[in-house]
Amino acid sequence: MEEVAASSPVSLARKIAYFSMEFAYVQSLKTYSGGLGFLAGSHMRSAYTLQQPIVAVGILWKYGYYDQVRKADQTMDILFMEKHYSFLQPTNLKFQIQINHTSVWVTALFLPPTVFDTIPTYFLTTDLPENDYLSQTICHKLYDQNPETRIASSILLGIGGAKLLEQLRIFPDVYHMNESHPLPLGFYLYHQLGSLLAVQERLVFTTHTPEEAGNPRSDIRLLDRMGFFDYLPLDEVRQITGIRDDLFNWALGALRLAGRANAVSQKHRQVSELMWGNYSAIAPLISITNAQNLAFWGNPALNIAATSNDDATLKSSKRASKHALFDLVANQTGDLFNPDVFTLVWARRFAGYKRADLLLTDPARFDRLLTNTRYPVQIIWAGKPYPFDYTSIGTFDRLVHVSKHYANCAVLIGYELYLSKLLKQGADLWLNTPRLTREASGTSGMTAAMNGAINCSTNDGWMPEFARNGINSFVLPEADLNWPVHEQDAFDADNLYTLLESVIVPMYYEKPEQWTRIMKSSIHDVVPYFDSNRMATEYYEKLYSLPQDVPSHLETVTP
Repeated sequence: MEEVAASSPVSLARKIAYFSMEFAYVQSLKTYSGGLGFLAGSHMRSAYTLQQPIVAVGILWKYGYYDQVRKADQTMDILFMEKHYSFLQPTNLKFQIQINHTSVWVTALFLPPTVFDTIPTYFLTTDLPENDYLSQTICHKLYDQNPETRIASSILLGIGGAKLLEQLRIFPDVYHMNESHPLPLGFYLYHQLGSLLAVQERLVFTTHTPEEAGNPRSDIRLLDRMGFFDYLPLDEVRQITGIRDDLFNWALGALRLAGRANAVSQKHRQVSELMWGNYSAIAPLISITNAQNLAFWGNPALNIAATSNDDATLKSSKRASKHALFDLVANQTGDLFNPDVFTLVWARRFAGYKRADLLLTDPARFDRLLTNTRYPVQIIWAGKPYPFDYTSIGTFDRLVHVSKHYANCAVLIGYELYLSKLLKQGADLWLNTPRLTREASGTSGMTAAMNGAINCSTNDGWMPEFARNGINSFVLPEADLNWPVHEQDAFDADNLYTLLESVIVPMYYEKPEQWTRIMKSSIHDVVPYFDSNRMATEYYEKLYSLPQDVPSHLETVTP
């Protein structure tokens, strides 16, 4: 870790290896799908700024996540296209890992820290002529549809990443698993160190989601055959993880191998404690609330204007940003949006619980909202569903068809770093509609606030730590979690419409001074707490500062 350790403060003694499936550093480096990558990118930028001795390990995805394109009727289509990066440096290292009892060759490419102001990052790849085609596909697609390929990519990240560090003669004090994807790392360390206690002294884990899809379960015998457990005897795997079921819970395995774990907001910690409260011997769980990198995402002119109460600059800056966004809207859809019109944006990963189509719950009120000549409204949706989540793709396509009936309604493709930033700069209102307790954090609202977009959200994820309803944001009343899901959705939709119709949109037009006050409060309140420099400091001081003698929390494992 010479690249960072030499200039690091003496107090930063612990060397860290950060393992993640995704890193969103810049638009051009397609090693991310969404929020997990955005978070990792901000964390690694702040770690670089703070001169923390961290090295990152990821995978170089040959086809990225996917390129979001359109079919002839404007609905969504999927393109897998090769990516090439001249700014990545070959390490000229080659070594082998075992996957499904087969030797697979691995190499890595290096991203120097000065290229994008991030900590040193190594990207693993099996796309080598020494490998057969099946082995080469391990690093082709981020979150491949084939479950065996996804298992193989986790083995590549966890075990391949650990072996890469050995080849580089980098010996971390702490290994950080960002989500459970790199979990084979824990079993490799167990093989090398010889005891569970030694693993717990060095391994930490971040859980990012209470969603089932984000906490995979796999046939334990399939994992065993493929080498997920580094070919430890299956009885020993069951003993050290306490998992007796034939379906192996990745997150539970991570919580039992790690010495410490964290949730990504205070509310997420509460939800996680309820999720895992019936399981014995899991790692102590703390909360480190997500944040985003202000230097990358923020607008310095807005911060200065908000602090100095320069309302004219705030308004002119927002208007200019809307012009830039609306040029893209026109280019993609043919609709000409007006920078003087209230603009609502819903943009994030498409998933059922996020409810992109909540506004379509009541077609009559939706039509009334979009045809109101006294208080005109423009709506933009954007986001990338998982490429084989046909339900979410169906939602995206439904929105596309609806948007064709309104010149002031648009659905955009290509929701990656560039479009995300442009939308946040151009939005007046940033809408977030997850069902309660389902959103671990929801960091898009943080970067929206940094760019003068006011949040309107259910009270989930990071919002309880930020929101002052009517002062820096708008918060929907909380639905009763005991209600059926369709009743929760109807309740939230009704309250959202009422809030838009009676408070938010009239305020924008009739009380612009009050709107500007809320915008300024939002910009002021989002920093410094939701800047990732705070988050990176908390990770280093709280999650990485493990005591040398960690008492094993697996001594009384029960299934």
